[in-house]
Amino acid sequence: MTSTKPELSFEFFPPRTDAGVHSLEKTRSILAGFDPEFFSVTFGAGGSTRDKTLETVLDIRHNSAICAAPHITSVGATNAEIIELLETYRDNGIKHLVALRGDPPGGMVGLGECKHASDLVALIRKTFDRHFTIAVAAYPEAHPDSRNLGDELQHFATKMAAGADLAITQYFYNRDSYYHFLDLCQQKNISQPIIPGIMPINNFDNIVKFSHRCGAEIPRWLQKSMLAYDGDPDSQRKLGLEVVTGMSQDLLDNGAPGLHFYTMNQAELCSEIIGNLSISA
Repeated sequence: MTSTKPELSFEFFPPRTDAGVHSLEKTRSILAGFDPEFFSVTFGAGGSTRDKTLETVLDIRHNSAICAAPHITSVGATNAEIIELLETYRDNGIKHLVALRGDPPGGMVGLGECKHASDLVALIRKTFDRHFTIAVAAYPEAHPDSRNLGDELQHFATKMAAGADLAITQYFYNRDSYYHFLDLCQQKNISQPIIPGIMPINNFDNIVKFSHRCGAEIPRWLQKSMLAYDGDPDSQRKLGLEVVTGMSQDLLDNGAPGLHFYTMNQAELCSEIIGNLSISA
């Protein structure tokens, strides 16, 4: 059992319809009951997506007691455009950011002036000093673009040295990958908190497809266990809940500073997982 209450946080994506907006408001209301550190909001390249992110972030800021943490990417943006957006966030009382390089949409050429997430972190620190608490991404199983885990660790160390305050990992289902990554970071004298990202399993087929794209490993035992319930989504959901709850508890028991949930704008599974954890009040 954990001796102190871990920090929780939840990630949302900007809704595109009025129904999606109302659904997210309900999800936010439920998850706010867990007193999270922040709600993060994803950010895509392209004007309309960026506008939706800004709208969602400001809605959280002005209509919620929870801090909003917008994702910021450098894909397809000049430094001046990034700074202008960050000034808007600063002027609206936003103090948390998730800084990412981002991936260009199909057909987009060029990454922007900041070629790497470390460049983006450095730009934010140079322009805004310590106003923002900056989180960056960590990839315990290596980013798909990395040649190997050694390269991945070097990129990560550069981001942290540029001024990041903490990191949030890509989701994983092999907890040993997280522990191994922490050992490697300790050898590099990286001391900032590294919060594991948690992806509840709702639709396993969708998880498999998404994991293939983002480089997250689905352990063979988990695949085989889920296939035993092929065609039985209720049993797959129950197994996924058991697996992710057990992993989350193990992470907390072994010192993880918190849990960051990829909610897919839904509260039910996140709520069940957290409710099953042994978390001190």
